[in-house]
Amino acid sequence: MSTAPWYEEPSPGTGSLEPRAWFAASDAARLSLDGTWRFRLSPRADSEDTSFAAPGYDASGWAELTVPGHWVLQGHGSPAYTNVRYPFPADPPRVPTGNPTGDHLRTFDVPDAMSADGEVLLRFDGVESCARVWLNGTELGTFTGSRLPHEFEVGALLRPRGNVLAVRVHQWSAGSYLEDQDQWWMPGIFREVTLLHRPPGAAGDFFVHSPYDHRTGRGTLRVESAVPGRVLVPELGLDLATGESALIPVEPWTAETPRLYTAELVTPGERVPLRIGFRTVVVEDGLLKVNGRRILFRGVNRHEFHPETGRTLGLATMREDLVLMKRHNINAVRTSHYPPHPAFLELCDELGLWVIDECDLETHGFEEVGWRGNPVDDPRWTPALLDRAARMVERDKNHPSVVLWSLGNECGTGQGLSAMADWIRDRDPGRPIHYEGDRSCRDTDVYSRMYASQEETARIGRHEDTDGPGERDRLPFILCEYGHAMGNGPGGLTEYQDLFETYERCQGGFVWEWIDHGLAHPELGHAYGGDFGEELHDGNFVCDGLLFPDRTPSPGLVEYKKVIEPVRFAGDGTAGTLHITNCHDFSGLSHLSFDWSYEVEGKAVSSGPLAVPDLAPGRSVELKLDPPPVADASREAYWTVRAVLAHDAPWAPRGHEVAWSQLPVVPRPVVPRPAPVAGIAPVREGHRVTLGPAAFDCRTGLLTDLGGIPVEGPRLDVWRAPTDNDAGASWAPEEQYARRWHELGLDRMQHRLDDMELTDSHFVVRSRVAPAASDLALRVTYIWSGDGERVRLTVSVAPEGTWTLPLPRLGVRMGLPGAYGQAQWFGAGPGEAYPDTRRAARVGRWSMPVDAMQTPYVRPQENGARAEVRWAELRDGQRGLRIEGDPEFWFTARRWTSEELAAARHLPDLVPGDRVWLNLDHGMHGVGSASCGPGVLTGYQLRAEEAEFGFVFGPLAVTR
Repeated sequence: MSTAPWYEEPSPGTGSLEPRAWFAASDAARLSLDGTWRFRLSPRADSEDTSFAAPGYDASGWAELTVPGHWVLQGHGSPAYTNVRYPFPADPPRVPTGNPTGDHLRTFDVPDAMSADGEVLLRFDGVESCARVWLNGTELGTFTGSRLPHEFEVGALLRPRGNVLAVRVHQWSAGSYLEDQDQWWMPGIFREVTLLHRPPGAAGDFFVHSPYDHRTGRGTLRVESAVPGRVLVPELGLDLATGESALIPVEPWTAETPRLYTAELVTPGERVPLRIGFRTVVVEDGLLKVNGRRILFRGVNRHEFHPETGRTLGLATMREDLVLMKRHNINAVRTSHYPPHPAFLELCDELGLWVIDECDLETHGFEEVGWRGNPVDDPRWTPALLDRAARMVERDKNHPSVVLWSLGNECGTGQGLSAMADWIRDRDPGRPIHYEGDRSCRDTDVYSRMYASQEETARIGRHEDTDGPGERDRLPFILCEYGHAMGNGPGGLTEYQDLFETYERCQGGFVWEWIDHGLAHPELGHAYGGDFGEELHDGNFVCDGLLFPDRTPSPGLVEYKKVIEPVRFAGDGTAGTLHITNCHDFSGLSHLSFDWSYEVEGKAVSSGPLAVPDLAPGRSVELKLDPPPVADASREAYWTVRAVLAHDAPWAPRGHEVAWSQLPVVPRPVVPRPAPVAGIAPVREGHRVTLGPAAFDCRTGLLTDLGGIPVEGPRLDVWRAPTDNDAGASWAPEEQYARRWHELGLDRMQHRLDDMELTDSHFVVRSRVAPAASDLALRVTYIWSGDGERVRLTVSVAPEGTWTLPLPRLGVRMGLPGAYGQAQWFGAGPGEAYPDTRRAARVGRWSMPVDAMQTPYVRPQENGARAEVRWAELRDGQRGLRIEGDPEFWFTARRWTSEELAAARHLPDLVPGDRVWLNLDHGMHGVGSASCGPGVLTGYQLRAEEAEFGFVFGPLAVTR
């Protein structure tokens, strides 16, 4: 009868010390064991014996590996990506026989400072998925819980020189069933390994209690410590024995005002620096409150990821993440779906972000089998669940930024979760508990959902969600995931934010997610699921972040910053009234300065400071703007008002823009200025028709030359390279527009020339545009007129048949020679925008190369549209083409067609051709977030309806 190996046991392991509070440094000695280790990879867990752990073993023939790190990113095997499905049979707690196993060896000497009396601890901060550890040939124990710390007492085993640390890591273990988070499977010792000296009387575990009473302005400080000592807070004049309390006036900690007091825990053998923040978190009157005030999460979900090192992140990268968040008005992080590196939470304390700290727990793959065998409802696994909860709470309990504990993610329901909640409440009653997966909210203090639509969110805000127990209706509501940021999108964020600011119960949410998990690849640029030959994978669903893998902000992040900005502007630009609202939860406006500029046809003609009083949170003021410095009713004009940092902040310099708005003074003209009128007659010579500067091929009716510039088109275009959100999700087939567009044939529309007509002043082309195998069509009439220098095109479109499906776009496509690679336009910019992602685009004059107008989504797709364009110009350095819209239009320019864009799987697949292709669109379908969330809201859908729009084309001479 066989006995299951240790790594198939549901237990959390053996030999580890009890968890305790983490701290970055103290005056006790420590030795980093990071660096170059010897490494051997075996295909099975039992391929090699344990002789490598014995002193004197010759590992000189082994490979070298950097620790911390993942072996699959260092040339040993390959990473694999799945979202929900386990990449092995769901047969808990058993794992495959084919179980890649990495043996790690590190030789080290012990510093003299560690040879003194006391203990020495060996600490692992993160190992995936499990580890068995030896020191100098003696086995220390085993552990699971990949993103959690484990310590062993090793003092008696150490020698001054030549210590041998051996670690065997298995890719799969029983613990893997608890770690089915949506991310790459990447085994290894991926966080630090450290030797810690614990001199006699060193600090053990300690718990900093620092609640704040907003009614009195006083904080209470009490530090529980396993080793008695004193707590020194010089700024507050405190010298307090551990276990004793002090009530003193303090400045509270919030995410907006992250006030920390420098302190020190002094025990007989160690001095530990502390940073203490005073704050109180409660659920009261149906609201989540901090320091007596309702808070609003403007959050993101954050996996730990780097395109070259995976989940191994340095301190600089963590700080970069948080600086980018603060610069984009993000105030909260959900640590999806495991506790982050502990230093990350120190940075959250310092820079100011609310944190939902989530346990290293997800069993989503059991959904595929109807939740049969789910470990969270199997008592055999409860000790492991409790161990994970304890290791998170004990490690992170002293961080003021942590305001909610989360039991885990997508685990269904079960007795194990209840046991975790009970233990956490008993250990730390000062923080509420979060968990999304239980609609009964039995074990949670907040009602949390993923991807509830805007309509459902409104119902919840109005307390009309009657499908749940009454207790749930009394809880604050959080969208722990919304706004799925996959590819081009997410759309519809404005409507969510409006709901959060309308209904008190709706306390914000967390966009999924922070960064695309595209792994650096020499041929593909960034790889995603399937690029490593995985048998089972979920494609580019791993690339669904607000940052590109290189941490460049995506248009989605720029849009999110605008949507959640903490200062709101409104008003009447013509009347010169400006309404300003402070949307902060705690801060006034004294940290900001305000300015205005007056812009005429996209150019600033005047600017100056704006005096704004220091409004309290939630308060508003109405100001009067000075009379416009330029008054010309024929020229479009705007006020632009901004809020910027008045002083340098730890996360951005003085002058960093926090919020802005534009108020029209002189409305935009209804028609372009000047619009050409019919003036000259078209002339036909053989197969050629000329009309002023334009020449047409009368066999096709298409423009071929404009003032000496070779042109292809323009002709009607309704297709776009599907976005990830166009593709939709498997559970919502009605939102799978890409498939439905393809089935209808919108990607292969055929153009039939019906007739042409030359009049005294117009060249008229009538066409029928339709997909094969369908009786649906679009009847199109192109009417050309000219004045000798320019030509005007009027396009009339009438649908034929019953169209039930929105169109991707409606406009014309045309091609120019590749040399016309410099674009300038007057309209919204500088970045891309779509109907439901246009808040961040501001009106102005913009100029950039066509190549810079492309958005580098990891999987290529529709991108780069500029909104509300009045006119655009393309230049080659010698000549140019100007396009004016009637009315304004969507402007896209790229060096490949939509068909080439749709066919590409990775950015290197896009090879520039010899043309610049322009899309000049009258209408565009929104983008939504249907890759995992709601689809395009009705108001942003582009219906096939009668439409008329026009453009004026004219050649330009480039002046030098």
